[in-house]
Parts: sequence; C-alpha cells; structure tokens
Amino acid sequence: MTIRVELPQHLCQLAGVRRQVELQIAVPVTQRTLLDALETAYPMLRGTVRDPATQRRRAFLRFFACQEDLSHADPDEELPARVLDGAETFIILGAIAGG
Repeated sequence: MTIRVELPQHLCQLAGVRRQVELQIAVPVTQRTLLDALETAYPMLRGTVRDPATQRRRAFLRFFACQEDLSHADPDEELPARVLDGAETFIILGAIAGG
C-alpha cells in the first residue's frame, strides 16, 4: 500500500527529499509501521521522529491526518481510511514552542 507522508522542513533537509514522500507499507498501516517504513527508507531520520529506546514520538513533533491530531493515538491503531486510500496525507508537523 502506498501512503503519502508530509514532513517538516528540517526533516526534508536532513533526508534530502521534498515536502512529501511516498512509502510502501504492508497492511495493517499504523503509526508504528509507517514510522518503521520511514526510518527504513530514510535511515538518516532514525531517532529524529521518535526516541530510539522508547519508540515514543519526539516532544516537538505532532502527527495529523484527516484534520485530526493523532499525536497521542495508540501507535498500533490503523490509520484513517482516507490516508489508506491516498485521499489524505499523514502529516508530521514540527511543533512551535516559545514564550
């Protein structure tokens, strides 16, 4: 299955890719399998999206799809149908912090 993933600019630069990449992922497609495929396709991104030891999302990154914040969703829950059928992208967004 082909899934489209939109990356924040700093990860695009690190991986040497454009804003959107396409990944081939076997079903079921979950956050975990998507991030595994992303790190396999772009090994330089290992440790940048999720902590290598805990596999948890990095604090300043958020996950969105179908106008929903999936950042705190179960990583083994299947992604929304519109992402699976290619109508929507899975978005990794760099959070903004400051005071």
